[in-house]
Amino acid sequence: MNTPNPTVSVNFIQNIINEDLKNGKNDSRVHTRFPPEPNGYLHIGHAKSICLNFGLAAEYNGKCNLRFDDTNPSKEEVEYVEAIKEDVRWLGFDWEDRLFYASDYFDQLYEFAEHLIKTGLAYVCDLSPQEMRTYRGTLTEPGKDSPYRNRPVAENLDLFRRMRAGEFSDGSRVLRAKIDMASPNLNLRDPVLYRILRATHHRTGDQWCLYPMYDYAHPVSDALENITHSVCTLEFEDHRPLYDWVLANLPLMSRPRQIEFARLNLSHTVMSKRKLRTLVEGGYVQGWDDPRMPTISGLRRRGYTPEAIRDFCERIGVAKNNSIVDISLLEHCVREDLNRRAPRVMAVLRPLRVVLENYPAGQVEELVAENNPENPGMGTRALPFSRELYIEQDDFREDPPKKYFRLAPGREVRLKHAYIIRCEQVIKDPETGEVTELRCTYDPATRSGDPAGDRKVKGTLHWVSAAHAAPAQVRLYAHLFRAENPADEPEGADFTAGLNPESLVVLPACRVEPGLAGAAPGSRYQFLRQGYFGVDPVDSSPAELVFNQIVPLRDSWAKAQKK
Repeated sequence: MNTPNPTVSVNFIQNIINEDLKNGKNDSRVHTRFPPEPNGYLHIGHAKSICLNFGLAAEYNGKCNLRFDDTNPSKEEVEYVEAIKEDVRWLGFDWEDRLFYASDYFDQLYEFAEHLIKTGLAYVCDLSPQEMRTYRGTLTEPGKDSPYRNRPVAENLDLFRRMRAGEFSDGSRVLRAKIDMASPNLNLRDPVLYRILRATHHRTGDQWCLYPMYDYAHPVSDALENITHSVCTLEFEDHRPLYDWVLANLPLMSRPRQIEFARLNLSHTVMSKRKLRTLVEGGYVQGWDDPRMPTISGLRRRGYTPEAIRDFCERIGVAKNNSIVDISLLEHCVREDLNRRAPRVMAVLRPLRVVLENYPAGQVEELVAENNPENPGMGTRALPFSRELYIEQDDFREDPPKKYFRLAPGREVRLKHAYIIRCEQVIKDPETGEVTELRCTYDPATRSGDPAGDRKVKGTLHWVSAAHAAPAQVRLYAHLFRAENPADEPEGADFTAGLNPESLVVLPACRVEPGLAGAAPGSRYQFLRQGYFGVDPVDSSPAELVFNQIVPLRDSWAKAQKK
């Protein structure tokens, strides 16, 4: 696995822009764009592209457009448009008044297509999709000219206009560029520019039954918006000659430059929008915003911060070669961001009742706890302490192993911010033998913060007062896929077979500090000794408090860097 070094920034795109500015190209302007297709929700890979395009514009005091590539109405929905706009805003970027759609240019795109026909550079082809594949050739064999390649210009214009008028059935005819069927680049072997498609468009309705292909609409849209640097991912590198061909053969005033960079591939997940759609529509996850998904909406719901995602995108840099980034680096960025901003609280996920037999019945005292030792400005809070408490089931062992420093019969531990207690008796279920309660005593001379009671013991546990704690559901998350690179599957294999069946564990009977009872949706906390958790913005309510695990405390990426 290729793990980026955060101290090294290799940005060849900046070098290209600097050279263009040095030579006075584009009137010394920098104008980029982010052009998503509204056929699904954005994922963390799109976040890298968003940060790069908007970031370059900001760095050079330029502009960045948000433009939707809405040229395939059969897969596009307004829901996706609105979700994409929300994601871009949430990440901290503003397109100002520069919101565009490829559909804004449908009339101009059509006129430019007629221009290509009139100049002998485009023709209407009647080959079926299968026949076109056969005529196209292979990587080692040249293609063959379509029998319709040399239709007269007048006939091509007539057929193309009738295609627009809806005279022909879907898929029966296409408009193709006339380039070179023997080109070693398959993208130049007379690519399709327009296809017939009867589908209601989310903006233009049923006005069109003829839609441009991405490789044609994209360079024209870039040129019409006076884009200077069209930054896209590496899979479009072989399409660049076609991008340049379209610009060179149309009467356009602007000539943008396409630049490709390596897309983001993240371990233990998939970044294909098609596969993500399969997970959603197949019910493998609970929607596009499922906190296990690599979508921006899923990460937002889980509790990730935009600052952490931007930091991650900055750390991985911009490269020319594809690689896989360890997801632990993303989690590390989240921890670093939350470490200073998230209040520390105590939550017991699997409660075990503790009764302090020598603590006065009915007495409640308030103990003082810091909200965040990394950020003293966050102040302190009061914690109720009483005779009956909850601790974690895992913090007790009746027969403790070696080097186990938590609670066991006859042993002492300190309760965080409170007292030292000693286990005196174990109560079990008579039928199952399960430990249901511990009878303990506390040492009143060991109150935390009191110098006179600062007696040392090896174990410190978190806890909550049983009478005061708020009930909560907690959702624990693991990697969505078991394999490090689930995308590296044989062609045709069922990628869902690699899903991790333990990617979600729901704990329905947790107890949290009483101060969390009114926690606002989206609030983030560090549960002491557990990890970072956020209040679910969808399912949580005053009647039922629901927390999502954001990241655990263990930082495998930071640990690996120290080796």
